[in-house]
Amino acid sequence: MKSQHIHDMLRQTLEDRRLSRTERAALGRILDGVDLTEQTIATFRKTAFKLASKNLADSGGDPTNREAVLQWLEDIVRLLQSRAASDRHGTLAESHFAPGDHCPRRIASLIGGARKTIDVCVFTITDDLISDALLEAHRRDVALRIVTDDDKSEDLGSDIQRLRKAGVAVRIDRTPHHMHHKFSLFDGNVLLTGSYNWTRSAARDNEENFLVTDDRRFVEPFSRLFEKLWDAFS
Repeated sequence: MKSQHIHDMLRQTLEDRRLSRTERAALGRILDGVDLTEQTIATFRKTAFKLASKNLADSGGDPTNREAVLQWLEDIVRLLQSRAASDRHGTLAESHFAPGDHCPRRIASLIGGARKTIDVCVFTITDDLISDALLEAHRRDVALRIVTDDDKSEDLGSDIQRLRKAGVAVRIDRTPHHMHHKFSLFDGNVLLTGSYNWTRSAARDNEENFLVTDDRRFVEPFSRLFEKLWDAFS
């Protein structure tokens, strides 16, 4: 049943020639319930290739469609490979503690290493080192989304308006309460989370921490939370 469900999901995602964030998350949840052996990964990859080949044959060689289908196939294969590599338990596990400039440098390096997506959910952002890295990622056409809190977004030194003016997608919690999370996701595969706000005072003065992991048991729930908050603050 799981195999058929994945086949149907792959076929549905191919209908619009792209693997959207929502589809990626849904497919990831299905894969979470599957024993991802080398054999099952090979089977799902073979299914994706068959679907892509049929689509290309039916399209009559249209070059625009061909490019979109090949990109879809690349995204599917990458998703399967990342799942197989992590074996659902991850291989990346880092602990970072402030004060110290290594913290913003590590965040900036994660931002710089992202290729497709960055989702940021942080209470306040005032560290120019990090903000500059976010703007550079935006210029590289990385799909960047930021969720933050209204009480800090207008503060002196806040970089939220600078990011928004540059075209970065920003949504702000304007409820009477606080959006107090401090986490981010890179390419949907790596999670950063902890007490650390993206500020110079956090790096210079505060006792703070954050973790970096690619363990799917943590990445997936935070990914779902981000989508929930993104929709809630639209």
